[in-house]
Amino acid sequence: MRPLDVLHALLGTREQRLAEPLPPRGPRIAAYVVLFLLGAAVSVCGAFVQTLWGGFGVVLALAACGGLFYGGLRATGTKLGAGCALGGWFVVLAVLLAPRPEGDLVLSATASAYLYLFGGALLGVVCATLPTRSGFLFGVPAPEPRRTVRDGDR
Repeated sequence: MRPLDVLHALLGTREQRLAEPLPPRGPRIAAYVVLFLLGAAVSVCGAFVQTLWGGFGVVLALAACGGLFYGGLRATGTKLGAGCALGGWFVVLAVLLAPRPEGDLVLSATASAYLYLFGGALLGVVCATLPTRSGFLFGVPAPEPRRTVRDGDR
């Protein structure tokens, strides 16, 4: 079995993903807010886990980030689903990067912290650029293709 077949069995093919219907607008907007808050929570947890558990902690924190970003994309069917989770993750991470007046740091200048920072951002951008069920960012359906009218088709 090829690796691409395993990936398609796990995530589905592009045609299968694009054929799924979009969730209704109200629950989708609520999901954006929940995804932003989950992104903030994953950012805090990942910052501590990557520091406390060394190499395994970085892998675990990045797996949580990737799962959240991809889950947001699939749950909402729009790129904004992954973007909201990434936004919450990044806003809290920016606060955690600042030193405190007492001299404490949550994310220090270590290789694992940089790997978590850049790896999480890369996962978020990759998930936000995957094909979705919607032609636009916010879930507005793509316009119907224009039909050319010939003289004999009237």
